[in-house]
Amino acid sequence: MLRAMSTIEDARRFYARLMAANAASADPRLEEVFASVPREAFLGPGPWTVIADTSKITTPSADPIHLYQNVLVALDADKGINNGEPFLHAMWIGKLASRPGEIVSHIGAGAGYYTALLARLVSPGGAVTAFELDGKLAGLARENLKTCGNVTVVHGDAVTAPLPPSDIVYVNAGVAAPPAGWLKALRPGGRMVFPWRPAENVPLALLVTRTEKGFACDPFMRSWFIPCVGASALPDAAKVPTREEASRSRSIWLVEDRPPDHTATAVLGDVWFSSSPAQVGVDG
Repeated sequence: MLRAMSTIEDARRFYARLMAANAASADPRLEEVFASVPREAFLGPGPWTVIADTSKITTPSADPIHLYQNVLVALDADKGINNGEPFLHAMWIGKLASRPGEIVSHIGAGAGYYTALLARLVSPGGAVTAFELDGKLAGLARENLKTCGNVTVVHGDAVTAPLPPSDIVYVNAGVAAPPAGWLKALRPGGRMVFPWRPAENVPLALLVTRTEKGFACDPFMRSWFIPCVGASALPDAAKVPTREEASRSRSIWLVEDRPPDHTATAVLGDVWFSSSPAQVGVDG
């Protein structure tokens, strides 16, 4: 029994080192939280279904050691919902550079694993509101996160419900464009990461930062998530970006604040994307 415990602890610790190395984050706490939050506690009883490309593979046993690698684990295989790729989330969470005391809105929290990591990174003093539209998953997240004193799970639609004023908005569902309310919820200096999918051939992850002069954005990697209900359809009269235009986007603007101009790479309802950095203004 002692040896088995040592083996799983070794696997978890090595997994955490891999996550931190892939994230290339300067924050040593990232490795600590990946090592301290047991992934198996958020995935239900094993054996588990692991997704490899288009294949589904069942782990050979219910030993949680199988979970401590960069694999997707199904939460609801019929709906295509999984726990997410750890390397990707480690990179995204590292880019957000969360700090103690910050307020997080997690959209598409699933069963709560990455919510738990964020909750530890903003402790002490910070808090996470986790939104999950699927009732079953919201119930699991609420149960899985009940020992986290700084997490509130909301079974609801984060597209239509107001977000709390947030230092971080962490989005785990693909959107054609971020709703204006998400941008408005960002506090000065606030950051948002989301999967941008304005077209089938434009699957990008964007990091958005609220600056004094607007919302700076950085399309930093390819990504694909299941669509966000209520925010994945293109609005009428949209200017849809090509892959090249999308990758050149450097700022996001609310149409009510500034009408689209010649720098627009995409115009999607009440928000538009520009090739000009927010720090110098669209016309600067």
